[in-house]
Amino acid sequence: MIRVAINGYGTIGKRVADAVREQPDMEVVGVAKTSPNFEAVRAVEKGYDLYAAIEDRAGKFADADIETAGLVDELVAQSDVVVDATPSGIGAENKAMYDEYETPALYQGGESADVADVSFNARSNYDKARGADHVRVVSCNTTGLSRLLAPLDEEYGVEKARVTLVRRGGDPSQTGRGPINDILPNPITLPSHHGPDVKTIFPEIDIDTLGLKVPATLMHMHSVNVTLETAPDADEVLDLLEGESRIFCIPPEFDIDGTGQLKEYAKDLGRPRGDIWENALWSESITMEGNDFYCFQAIHQESDVVSENVDAIRAVTGSADAEESVQTTNDALGI
Repeated sequence: MIRVAINGYGTIGKRVADAVREQPDMEVVGVAKTSPNFEAVRAVEKGYDLYAAIEDRAGKFADADIETAGLVDELVAQSDVVVDATPSGIGAENKAMYDEYETPALYQGGESADVADVSFNARSNYDKARGADHVRVVSCNTTGLSRLLAPLDEEYGVEKARVTLVRRGGDPSQTGRGPINDILPNPITLPSHHGPDVKTIFPEIDIDTLGLKVPATLMHMHSVNVTLETAPDADEVLDLLEGESRIFCIPPEFDIDGTGQLKEYAKDLGRPRGDIWENALWSESITMEGNDFYCFQAIHQESDVVSENVDAIRAVTGSADAEESVQTTNDALGI
């Protein structure tokens, strides 16, 4: 069994912990938190050993009558790999600790690419992460774009990709985030960071991205235009994308017209927290105009990287090849 530590038990960390627990070849050694909030209480109730992430704050857990198993460095020391799901910038600060205990570490997309040996997407470059000490699982948007661009590039060749990202203002629980009653260019300069981030996975692909931030919390939306090297028809492209396990091509008869209904659909499926681990791509939006491919896809920012973290664990530990890992992860989660 691969012994996995989760440092940071918030939006991403708690989802990764639950996904790791479902895998037949992994176990969660424990999770680390900085404060004794409701997530810390739930972690203990769910049977996870809880560790204090900051020594000076360890006493706060006792004050809140929450039992801890020790400090985060003890958790790291007894694990085969650590998933760092801390806020952006903290992972880079934790890197020295992981090196001290010679524990391979996974970071999230909010970290700078130079924190890791490789940026990772299971569909696109799994083998580059095999045996690496530091791997960055790219952001939710970069994950979604990589899953889409990989089959298009393999089958038809990508000459140029242009993507407009309509980004949620914050996660549902981020009460301090905006905008409110506003639409913001984000950033106002071009390109947005997403295009350069995609190039950490596909350095050869020419891609431009721009972003807008809107007063919504449920999901991101991508308006995609890719100029292909050949000119397939739309039905052929749909068949290709329907064959991708982490792209959900929404059937027209489902009558799902937006992200609100997508989330309702996920809840009806019994998905934990209403999570959508796949790209949600509207089949009806797939259009070919000459060599130009167009589509709309929605990305659930809280969950699409969860399966990627699980696959990255197997990559760094060398315990499975790409096809085996993706299939195992998908089967365990119900993707």
